[in-house]
Amino acid sequence: MSDVVERTLSVLPGLLGQHDLGVGLRGAGGPGRVSATSRLGSLIRSITALTSKHEEEKLIQQELTSLKATVSAPTTTLRLMKECMVRLIYCEMLGYESSFGYIHAIKLAQQGNLLEKRVGYLAVSLFLHENHELLLLLVNTVVKDLQSTNLVEVCMALTVVSQIFPREMIPAVLPLIEDKLQHSKEIIRRKAVQALYKFYLIAPNQVQHIHDKFRKALCDRDAGVMAASLHIYLQMIKESSSAYKDLTGSFVTILKQVVGGKLPVDFNYHSVPAPWLQIQLLRILGLLGKDDPRTSELMYDVLDESLRRAEINHNITYAILFECVQTIYTIYPKSELLEKAAKCIGKFVLSPKINLKYLGLKALTYVIQQDPNLALQHQMTIIECLDHPDPIIKRETLELLYRITNGQNVIVIVQKMLDYLKESKEEYAIINLAGKIAELAEKYAPDNEWFIQTMNAVFSVGGDVVHPDIPNNFLRLLAEGFDDGKEDNQLRIYAVQSYLALLKEEDALYPQKFLQVMSWVLGEYASLVTDVDPEVILTKLHSLLKKTYVTSETKVWLMAAVTKLASHTSSSMTVDKLIQEFSNSLDTCMRQHAFELKHLCEDKALMKSLLPFDASCNDIVVDASLSFLDGFVAEGLGCGAAPYKPHHQRQQEKLSQEKALNFEPYGLSFASSVSSSGITGRQSPAGLSFGSDTSGNSAETGHKETNTLKLEGVRKLWGKEGYLPKKESKVGKEDEPQTVSCGSLLAGQMGEPPVSQSDQVASLSEEDKEKQQLASTLFIGLGSSASVSLMGKADTATQKFKRKSKISATQSSEDVTDFQNSAASDFGPLLDTVPINMEGCEGSINTKLRKASLCSSDIVEDNTAFETSQSLKTSGLDDGLLDSRMSQSSLFDGNIEIFQPSPSSHCESASKIPLVLCLPEELEGLAHSEVVELCQSEDLALYFCKVWTDDSLLLTVFVSNKTTSAFNTVNLVFEETEHFQVLESPTYQFPVIEAQSVKLCQRCVWMDKFCTQGILSGSVSYQSEMETCLEFSITLSLLDFIRPMAMTTEDFGKLWLSLSNDVKQNIKLSSSEDSFSAALNTLQQKLKLHIVDIIGNEGILACQLLPSVPCLLHCRTHSGMLALWFRSPCSALPDGLLYQCQKVMEES
Repeated sequence: MSDVVERTLSVLPGLLGQHDLGVGLRGAGGPGRVSATSRLGSLIRSITALTSKHEEEKLIQQELTSLKATVSAPTTTLRLMKECMVRLIYCEMLGYESSFGYIHAIKLAQQGNLLEKRVGYLAVSLFLHENHELLLLLVNTVVKDLQSTNLVEVCMALTVVSQIFPREMIPAVLPLIEDKLQHSKEIIRRKAVQALYKFYLIAPNQVQHIHDKFRKALCDRDAGVMAASLHIYLQMIKESSSAYKDLTGSFVTILKQVVGGKLPVDFNYHSVPAPWLQIQLLRILGLLGKDDPRTSELMYDVLDESLRRAEINHNITYAILFECVQTIYTIYPKSELLEKAAKCIGKFVLSPKINLKYLGLKALTYVIQQDPNLALQHQMTIIECLDHPDPIIKRETLELLYRITNGQNVIVIVQKMLDYLKESKEEYAIINLAGKIAELAEKYAPDNEWFIQTMNAVFSVGGDVVHPDIPNNFLRLLAEGFDDGKEDNQLRIYAVQSYLALLKEEDALYPQKFLQVMSWVLGEYASLVTDVDPEVILTKLHSLLKKTYVTSETKVWLMAAVTKLASHTSSSMTVDKLIQEFSNSLDTCMRQHAFELKHLCEDKALMKSLLPFDASCNDIVVDASLSFLDGFVAEGLGCGAAPYKPHHQRQQEKLSQEKALNFEPYGLSFASSVSSSGITGRQSPAGLSFGSDTSGNSAETGHKETNTLKLEGVRKLWGKEGYLPKKESKVGKEDEPQTVSCGSLLAGQMGEPPVSQSDQVASLSEEDKEKQQLASTLFIGLGSSASVSLMGKADTATQKFKRKSKISATQSSEDVTDFQNSAASDFGPLLDTVPINMEGCEGSINTKLRKASLCSSDIVEDNTAFETSQSLKTSGLDDGLLDSRMSQSSLFDGNIEIFQPSPSSHCESASKIPLVLCLPEELEGLAHSEVVELCQSEDLALYFCKVWTDDSLLLTVFVSNKTTSAFNTVNLVFEETEHFQVLESPTYQFPVIEAQSVKLCQRCVWMDKFCTQGILSGSVSYQSEMETCLEFSITLSLLDFIRPMAMTTEDFGKLWLSLSNDVKQNIKLSSSEDSFSAALNTLQQKLKLHIVDIIGNEGILACQLLPSVPCLLHCRTHSGMLALWFRSPCSALPDGLLYQCQKVMEES
């Protein structure tokens, strides 16, 4: 570290220029002036010579006072300002605020020469964050420097853009940065790619239209530009790997060249060719080859070569080996590579170096799910790591044990975790480990007593730092219970008995969360224990209420427990005493609870009706509309009270009374000039007409073309290619796990080792005997013949505590209403939601499935849907499908990912659709896509069709029986996804499918979380010779969920003012779209936007994202350009629609 500081200090004088070294006392600064190097050096030497923090603060404050006076003086030259900035940077690095210099740093970047600009940009990048309001003053400077012919100025501007540029100012510089991708200098191209990577991280939808240029950057002749583009591709492939499968060969070729040393020597590090580039490429290949045999086959040779060449004993080669191992175990497996990777892991684990041992444990933890036997090979080393002096090694070892936990070794592993938890002082480690212990205890608990004792230990040792979900889930498990009511009561009785035993201990201090758990359990279930007098329990709770260490929040829990217990007793002296004591309490909350308890005790019938036994899971009907206040509201209005105004109306009135500042960026490509009369920042396009002059700096009027988005030569966005892996796995019948005989967990008693190892243990030392016994207990259940249960994998063993569902059909429908209400509250009061009746959720079926062998899928684009223009007709759906009325909508484009079977003779013969697939009569008149194949096997085939309605996307799945015998109980399941919501039950069961017949399933889908494109996966399972499961995947696009939104011009203006998220962009009109009306027709037909009004060369349009998220568009034409301005309550929706507009206008 000291070397870095010395090198930094040696370079600092270079920032000030070599000419400063010759400045004497009679230099340009006047008499008594010394050089900036001397001033900075003397400041550093003065600080290092100090002996206390107080002296340092005093010295820095004196320096800051002097600098403030200097930078504020009107006679300060730019050269002197540069020197002051360097000293301000040093003060900020020490942690002292110098905000008075921020504006001067921006001025220096705007006005200085190259050296002064450099210092100004450096200071700005260190002083400000990307959301700082002063960055608005820098936008015009950055735009000007990006247009400069000086390479240094362009580089400085690109560097600042890639570091701290705000999201809302991206449209101002995006066209200029796109142009820099074609620059002749490789450093400019590299920095432009880095800037676009920053844009992709903070606003991915704004750079979607230049994905083809990313591909050009990947194939750039300069290795630095190619390396910079890998950051973008790694991020995009993490989000959707199937869209970039076609680039696998390119990434493999690049990695071969890197490993072979074909890159310039400048990229080498300790004789290792471009190690960081290798790591980046290995991560990309791991994502592309996951569960994909065809793609993985392209990588095997280069991965083998990478393992072979990374044999140099250096830290950077260890990093490459670690990434190689992770990639090998991530992609589709190959036995030879797995053996080499296992040997590499063994070298890491057995290494005496702590860093390598940690890498080995990390790799072992990652691959243990794929190869459980690998842990058996190193079991003694893992046992030794449990007692390693380094806490990081111990923590990673516990993480490994957590991954191999099953019903046979859970007691021993949890005990090891508890031992470490008692020793640990780190809050993060306590939170993390407590959560894992609670998860293992709930999943693999052998009996009720062990479960309760383990959770008591977690609450006692974890204290108040444990995550709130742990006590909440524990109490919910006790309340919901299991499918066996007798077992529920046994668990609750044991919990009550254990807490009463803990409260008997005098002077025992328990964490507040543990006391809250105790009070809730005792209040709910103490009446189940018949051998304990309720008065005794009330006395214990009363004594806790008088403890000084008990917080006010915990006292509320205790008071609630006392109230519940009092409802089951006729009279209690303890309750009377408690009411008398706390009726005069200084704590207002406690005094209120005491009075409530007093009034309830006076009416026992009311008390029992309000506090029934075990009613914590009962549904509570809540009047969300607060209708009981209608009389009060009517009375207030009658007395002259002002009516309630929604938020958007109050905001509109506030804006109409005040002048708002214009926060639009300089040089923004949306060329408009707003009339000075009215509000500058929140104009309503319905009532204002935009001028034709160009906004921004007048000096830039000659650069109109560079401020607009250049779409010439940009191809249309390539479709997603790749497929979902198709596996065929047969799950055999596993042996029943054997019970491990263990003593009390908290006492630390361990069971006896297996008898089969007694002869081997006898010949070892006592320490080795203990390790062998521990290993036999920890790693029981791991092996080819044993039943393996790994965290993160499907566990066929029955879970001990499996909660039963107490949710009724009424509650399910209320959940839908809650979801719709929450969406409406998020997107403003003007949004409307459509009530949908939900079907009851079906129970899950626990079966062992065999996945059919499937081959790669293709992507079909419904381009014909864009060309169809139909009039909207009203039609109703089947009552069994959907109760609400839906009207017909027009076709939208979308990509459907098709899963075809492996190329074999029987699949080829069944590749054609054997039966005529038709929609029901009530759906035939609606707009729909073509029926395409999803997947098929020898017996069954799935086909798919989209139906677009006004309020949902209706998915219709056809299931065709190709055999000559009937299938009973065919289950179709849609998987839960982050972006989409299946409104009805995601599970559909066909009772029977006759031979050579077709059944269909219909489900309505909404977009739950915004995305431009997403995948809805599912599976269909049926019983033929054995249980078989076919997996499928459907690609849904944003346009599948966009619908026209009819409104008046007045409503448009009101809604426009209430929306804050907006995006502006200029699009060049093609020769076929010269007229404004033609452009509007294109947007209306292909994006299904509703044209609200047209005023001259301006138009306003509206649409909504299902279920009810509006998006408004104001557009106008000028000089062959179409200026678009989107606004929506959803921040990502304007970007997504802007991209779709660019796409359809380019295609037209």
